[in-house]
Amino acid sequence: MTNTPCQQPEWIEQTQIILNSYAELLGRELIDRDGSKAEQSQRLFDAPFVVVSHNTADDPILNYGNHAALLLWEADLKTLLQMPSRKTAEPVHRDERSELLRRVTENGFIDDYQGIRISATGQRFQIDQAIVWNLTDSDGNPAGQAATFTEWEMLGYA
Repeated sequence: MTNTPCQQPEWIEQTQIILNSYAELLGRELIDRDGSKAEQSQRLFDAPFVVVSHNTADDPILNYGNHAALLLWEADLKTLLQMPSRKTAEPVHRDERSELLRRVTENGFIDDYQGIRISATGQRFQIDQAIVWNLTDSDGNPAGQAATFTEWEMLGYA
């Protein structure tokens, strides 16, 4: 097992928000939901695909990133969880990102997103076939947005 915050109550709660919102909107599970919530938390963190989420702030901050996301964005967990979501895209691509988030807000989710992102060290990468969805908490309140994808191509440094 990876050394993670996966057993912390806040992390488990965010994992459940991600998993429950995905299942509700897409009609299928993101991961195998067998076992305890803590086991699901660890399973999502260790998944071989990227999962990230951000909160509902006016300038949303990332509040979840699994191991694959940490590797791709070349950041430790502390750095990733302090990163404004907009900084995952280069300034030239931020309008495109804003349009994506608007479409997700209106439709609940999209499953055809592609775009260029940038890591904490300036490494650019193209993501393809990303699923982006709205998050809601257990009371049905907006809780941010999440994304997952399995396909990306490294493009070099900005």
